[in-house]
Amino acid sequence: MALLSEKTCTSKRMMKAKRVSKIARGRLAKAMVMRGKFEKTVGGLRAEGLMKNKRGKVVSKRHSASNTRKTKHWVDSVMSARKMLNLNGFVAINGKSVHGKALYIRAKAAYEEKQIGKA
Repeated sequence: MALLSEKTCTSKRMMKAKRVSKIARGRLAKAMVMRGKFEKTVGGLRAEGLMKNKRGKVVSKRHSASNTRKTKHWVDSVMSARKMLNLNGFVAINGKSVHGKALYIRAKAAYEEKQIGKA
């Protein structure tokens, strides 16, 4: 009887080890991939496709570059308007102050001028 029970114990199937996922999910997925804990995100982004922005958040390189290209002309227009109006420090664009309103009007005019020149 002892021989029989010993034989059945050895022939029992062993449970498989848990497979650890290589895909990061959730809110901190990109950060985990950047850190090297996971291989890629659910969307397929790997560590070489990620970067930290100026606020320290992990973002997609392609998305960041695309947004930089889209907003470049507006940012340049605002900077030139600030220079023309001799504004230093923080001024809310189109805010409640007179300076903010003037800054917005100048920036918008410069931006539209660039858009006409581009077309």
